[in-house]
Amino acid sequence: MLCSLDRTAPLCVGYSEIDKYAIQTYQKHFNHKNYGDIKKINPKELPDFELLCGGFPCQSFSIAGKRLGFEDTRGTLFFDVVRILKEKQPRFFLLENVKGLLSHESGNTFKTIITSLAELGYSVEWQVLNAKNFGVPQNRERVFIVGHLGGFSGRKVFPLIGTSRATSWQNTIRGGGRRSLTKKHAWDIVQINNPVHSNDRIYATKGICPTLNTMQGGRRQPKIPVLTPDGIKIRRLTPLECERLMGLKDGWTKGVSETQRYKLCGNGVVVNVVQAVISKLFYGTEL
Repeated sequence: MLCSLDRTAPLCVGYSEIDKYAIQTYQKHFNHKNYGDIKKINPKELPDFELLCGGFPCQSFSIAGKRLGFEDTRGTLFFDVVRILKEKQPRFFLLENVKGLLSHESGNTFKTIITSLAELGYSVEWQVLNAKNFGVPQNRERVFIVGHLGGFSGRKVFPLIGTSRATSWQNTIRGGGRRSLTKKHAWDIVQINNPVHSNDRIYATKGICPTLNTMQGGRRQPKIPVLTPDGIKIRRLTPLECERLMGLKDGWTKGVSETQRYKLCGNGVVVNVVQAVISKLFYGTEL
């Protein structure tokens, strides 16, 4: 996403996306220009902007995948981000990826990333942030990387502490009562079975939801017990519940298949965390 900062709030001047379902959902909410495949973008043809915000595919670096890193063609998309930054030289950038990026290849991958960004003239800072510390009951750790062209100039973002604690996810699931967050919370994930495969775990609703993923259209999403008139049944999360766990408005992903709704949530960034980072970058305070 490319943003201008000339107004009181960032104004998006364009984005890059190739997934047709992500595009469909995005265009339902925003009327921004899609520049398409980042590998085919000519930076000289882009409008001027002051903030580049985005992330390169995390599957190449996630502990859940094969962790091929830059050997994976998806991993090389980072260098397309570098290509655009080099040509346009925006004042700031914000990048996001999985925590596993820090340890991939004994830290050498992350060193390459930071070095590449620094060579473009950016002062770079980063921190691993967990969504559960920002008012969302999901244990989702992601590394956020912020760049300041030429120096921090009093706008240093990290460390972010997170000021809004999440309640247990029973306030988020369907039929779980009010969704408003209170100071009462349960920090531990409560697992109630011991399966062979981690994706078959079942979690109680008192606790913090494990990280949402994109696997198999939701069949591998966390499962929860539900008390019904004829006993206890086990079910997966619904797309609505996944939206809430990502900090999205109810129905945000409606309009595509259920499988794609799960995928969109699993591939997304928690809204609350991004809001906190942007608020600190632009206004110097956490939300």
